[in-house]
Amino acid sequence: MIPSEHFSKAVDELAPRGRPIMLHASLRSFRAPIAGGVHVLLDALLANNRTVLVPAFTEPQFGVSPPIGMRPARNGIDYSELPAVPTPPEGTPYTVDCGLINPGLGVLPAAVISRTSVVRGTHPLNSFAAIGPLAEKLISAQSPSDVYGPIRELAAREGVIVLIGVGLNRMTALHLAEQQAGRRLFLRWARDPDRRVTMVEVGSCSEGFPRLEPILHPNVRTVVVGGSRWQAFPARQTLAAAAAAIKADQGITRCDDDECLLCRDSIAGGPQPT
Repeated sequence: MIPSEHFSKAVDELAPRGRPIMLHASLRSFRAPIAGGVHVLLDALLANNRTVLVPAFTEPQFGVSPPIGMRPARNGIDYSELPAVPTPPEGTPYTVDCGLINPGLGVLPAAVISRTSVVRGTHPLNSFAAIGPLAEKLISAQSPSDVYGPIRELAAREGVIVLIGVGLNRMTALHLAEQQAGRRLFLRWARDPDRRVTMVEVGSCSEGFPRLEPILHPNVRTVVVGGSRWQAFPARQTLAAAAAAIKADQGITRCDDDECLLCRDSIAGGPQPT
């Protein structure tokens, strides 16, 4: 069992008091149970007036097929592989109180959205959720046409990005760095509150992001808790360094799959204006 004081000590080493934290975590990385469960870890992160921000994506639940007239070129999709006639949208549109989350995000984001104090964004596919004194400030920066507004706000408030047992391929903030380097974000489709299909911003392939590690390494701070390696990156400096590296070498984020359409189109600049 990993006692709660180990978490408190690690958080105090990596994240200043009163600052927001963007979190990506794998609880399996601890290689031992957490005494008291995931909410003990979350409470340790929230201590000392901190705010916790996590991705709360719902693309599997609320994404829809693209209408014929809403298919921009160079958008990371081979439209020829889609049905000639899109499946009509079914079900209800996304709402901030839907209680759903992509299961692949892990246990900790699910714990965040289960809290009554959570504030969640309105983006139907890539919402963020936050708890803490700055939650409203962070989340209000997001909209369907500004998916990474909360990360930009995190950086402006000198927040920290913490990776718990995961690598740079899980750092969502690097998609904002891609945008800041001049790439246009990909577009996907969802229902708006009036049930009309609309296009919204989403990220690209992230499997090549570990190639940025030598550039981001000078700013990282590391601790070990149980079997889990924690890395803390200052958001503002990390975004600036990553954006500069991508702007200088667009191919630096390419993943190992030579056929990756997401990487090809992102490196080429993203969706072409319609």
